[in-house]
Amino acid sequence: MTVIDALAQPRPRHAAFEDGRGQIKMGIKVLDPADWIEPDEFYAPHLLEKERLLDARHGDVFAALPGSEDAQKEVLTRLTDYMTGYWPDLVEADDNEIRVKPTGRSYPWSRGGGSTEPLAPLDLAGRLVQEDLCVMEKHDDGYRLVAASLCFPSRWRLADKVGKPMAQIHGPVPSYAEKLRRPVDRLFDRLEAGKPVWRINWSVVDLPDLFQPSGHGQSNQNVTLTPENAGESLWLRYERQTLSRMPDTGVILFTIKIHSDPLNVLVGQPELADALLREIEALPDDMRLYKSFPRYGAVAEEWLRRTIAADAAGRADG
Repeated sequence: MTVIDALAQPRPRHAAFEDGRGQIKMGIKVLDPADWIEPDEFYAPHLLEKERLLDARHGDVFAALPGSEDAQKEVLTRLTDYMTGYWPDLVEADDNEIRVKPTGRSYPWSRGGGSTEPLAPLDLAGRLVQEDLCVMEKHDDGYRLVAASLCFPSRWRLADKVGKPMAQIHGPVPSYAEKLRRPVDRLFDRLEAGKPVWRINWSVVDLPDLFQPSGHGQSNQNVTLTPENAGESLWLRYERQTLSRMPDTGVILFTIKIHSDPLNVLVGQPELADALLREIEALPDDMRLYKSFPRYGAVAEEWLRRTIAADAAGRADG
């Protein structure tokens, strides 16, 4: 299987659309360092999917520029210390080996020196957590993406972004230059070691695949979708993103954790369904196109309206 199925939760774990205003915003929150990484019930299958992708498509999902080695080593050491400290049932390590218990995989390493097999340190780090890992380093033109383990992209290609500064990386995002570039630059410059932050973003997609390197800006309608099948054929995809300053090298580690729920997770959640509907309706046209809503947005909106109405009718009958 190349697709990892996500099981519906009683409620979306992260509902970034709850304010229902369609705004282009950062939504940054202070993060307790103890909550840096977020393992869940999909820890083992997600890591096995990463292994499959790293074996089959390594050049698509991992990249590191020369000179990033020290930063990679620091990320590996700090992630290993975090996982063995907070999640010892998942990861254990000694001075010579890291073991991921749920998958049965083990990796030679040297503490402080990184991987001792033909894996780059960040490559190994990415095999310990569900999160994708992006290392951002300060240059004259801003923070550049110098290394990444990106197995679960949300419709962007690592090869298109590696080595580029933030402004170019986010160039395709509507209103980024006008509304977000300066706040993001200030955030990166002011971020202190030991004081991580986090945010959530969301999208609606018509595939449950974790690996989605393309799909933005689609305007061709998905004719297989109807308001009747949208609940199981459309997916809420969230990214839990964290930003942490590495104290030794000064780089910023950007982590991305994917959550995915079928739209049906909103059945019986009329407040959330209404918030998502209002958020979609409020999106500017350029953002609707960027999120490919011309492909399936009308069907999603109709499904949400019917779901809200059905819940209201059920409450009235009750």
